[in-house]
Amino acid sequence: METQKSFDTLSEYGTLYLVPTPIGNLDDMTFRAVKILQSVDLIAAEDTRNTQKLLNHFDVQTKQISFHEHNTSERIPELVGKLKQGMTIAQVSDAGMPSISDPGHELVVACIDEHINVVPLPGANAGITALIASGLSPQPFYFYGFLSRKPKEQREEIDGLRNREETIIFYEAPHRLKKTLKNLLTQLGGGRKAALCRELTKKHEEFIRGTLEQVNDWANSTEIRGEFVIIVSGNDQPQVAAKDPLAGLSVDQQVDFYIENGLTVNEAIKKVAKDHHLKKQVIYNQYHDIK
Repeated sequence: METQKSFDTLSEYGTLYLVPTPIGNLDDMTFRAVKILQSVDLIAAEDTRNTQKLLNHFDVQTKQISFHEHNTSERIPELVGKLKQGMTIAQVSDAGMPSISDPGHELVVACIDEHINVVPLPGANAGITALIASGLSPQPFYFYGFLSRKPKEQREEIDGLRNREETIIFYEAPHRLKKTLKNLLTQLGGGRKAALCRELTKKHEEFIRGTLEQVNDWANSTEIRGEFVIIVSGNDQPQVAAKDPLAGLSVDQQVDFYIENGLTVNEAIKKVAKDHHLKKQVIYNQYHDIK
């Protein structure tokens, strides 16, 4: 057990500040965040070139040091050492909260282990911003972030979320959006409510609300640009799903289940498509691995 008094002036060590940055609109930077960046001894930035644009905008002269997922093993001991010498450090990611789908967590743990104060600042967060405007239940919610990039692993991850009752928050890059929506559609069914939240706080901010089937159709008929937050409604009948012999099985495994119980391949595919409120061709293509 450990107790931290964040603003104890008697501490011999420096303080690590976790400073959120805007996710698009620079006006979302807080006065406190700017003040901290101006007053610390060093800024640990995910991308120093990107962060320098932010620092220039707010006339921050503080020196930067790079800290990203590819140099954590060498940087963490270095940063902890500086903090133990009494330096104050602000850690920032490219956009939003440090540690949320961005580097930072390992540094926080290392500082806690060394009894160095870790002080978080409130600020911009894409997931919460999207959630409150999605039209879906804002609480309880389950933040998942980025799904696996590998199709099979991604489908397995989604299967594991099928019976969650909470509204689920995903992040996705534009070039992977269509494939991810297709897997959400086939694994969760077309009837789930969903919202695609694009380019949050920026000039082209956009919300696409409907069912998974509808937003999937939108994605397949639209040129995809910008970063996305995907909000999906939870399962409102988790007990029913848990008692189903198909609960926990992937779509491919459900087809195999029906085949093992006497249906032909086409009959099994048709049955699974009906169960998920999807077109037969969608299940057929996935089962036969047709791109």
